[in-house]
Amino acid sequence: MPIHLSPFDAAAILIVLSAVLGWVNHRYFRLPGTVAMTLMGAVASLCVIAADAVFQGSDISAQVSRFLDDIDFHDTLMNGMLSFLLFAGALHVDIEHLRRGRWQIAILSTIGVAASTLIVGFGLKALTGLVGMEAPLIWCFVFGALISPTDPVAVMGVLKTARVPPTLQATIAGESLFNDGVGVVVFSILLASAVGGEAFSIPHAGEMFVVEALGGALLGAVIGWIAYRAMKMIDDYSVEVMITLATVMGGYALATALHISGPVAMAVAGLIVGNPGVSYAMSDTTKDYVLKFWALIDEVLNAVLFLLIGLEAVVLADSIGLLGLGLLTIPLVLAARAVSVGAPLLFWRRLLPLPLAFPVMTWGGLRGGISIALALSLPEGPMKDVILAATYMVVLFSVLAQGATIGGLVRRSVRRASAAVAD
Repeated sequence: MPIHLSPFDAAAILIVLSAVLGWVNHRYFRLPGTVAMTLMGAVASLCVIAADAVFQGSDISAQVSRFLDDIDFHDTLMNGMLSFLLFAGALHVDIEHLRRGRWQIAILSTIGVAASTLIVGFGLKALTGLVGMEAPLIWCFVFGALISPTDPVAVMGVLKTARVPPTLQATIAGESLFNDGVGVVVFSILLASAVGGEAFSIPHAGEMFVVEALGGALLGAVIGWIAYRAMKMIDDYSVEVMITLATVMGGYALATALHISGPVAMAVAGLIVGNPGVSYAMSDTTKDYVLKFWALIDEVLNAVLFLLIGLEAVVLADSIGLLGLGLLTIPLVLAARAVSVGAPLLFWRRLLPLPLAFPVMTWGGLRGGISIALALSLPEGPMKDVILAATYMVVLFSVLAQGATIGGLVRRSVRRASAAVAD
């Protein structure tokens, strides 16, 4: 008899699983959190699939699939978790460093995202044709948009311990912050065209992009400033934490009602609260509570998202061909990243030394929570399985291969760049 889960039941199961697997990892393996959740989620999925194969009559896979189907990913992720993730990420970005690399960040997070979307879209169209699948080009561009935003949270810790120029650190942090917001806007525009069946119009898409992105930035600046002024007038950490929560939840709801970009609004609001807010509106006690609270929110949400992408292997178990296609998309996504980053870097060789910036920004462009959230939020249909399988393989490779080796790459690149300067 199928069991229908309430939103609370689904959230409870995911949090319990995340806590148990987090404890196991901390106690026995000590892997980075995102790596551990993805890996253990995938291993748990393989165990479920193996149990169904060994024990006749077992339907554990079907129960896990029904559990995942019961979660309304579009409402949960697009209208909830994304706002928290982007605000939490923006809190820890230094706005002064952003000003130094503002032109690089602006180009990489707009033209770079658009270029990557096009390259991946056309590439996926060619790959699906090679394997005998005829995927509509607009859906290939949807995949390009959701896989282009980067999530270098794991990289930033490595960059701070290595002797990486502050401008490069700021460029990577700022690009990741704003290409998340821009990527979500592009994804929403392309998805609306794909679902509605209307012909894609570049002028119309450009108009929507300007309205959503600029409107979101303006709203984020206004609500961020209001939150800053409200916190500056008082000194009570519990109330000030609630003000940050109100900024995210109320601001995102308002952005949705106004049909402008909530993710961009949250990125801008987070920058204001995380910089002048932290410096001038919070006591040391409040700052400690606010930053730790949002660091925990970010950790919990990312743990749940990476666990979900690991568990999706159960749903994709019958789609071995799709997983094979996903493997082929890994070099495609890396190539798109290399082109979209490498071309702008050629113009900034004086500011960002190419031998250091190119490998770090290309290999360090990890895909993570945002791409997972967007893929899981797609409407049901044949293209969702294709895109989900491709996203699964790209994120799995990104987390397990790129995330595990980026530290060594950064250190080697810094040594080579230092040696070149000395010579």
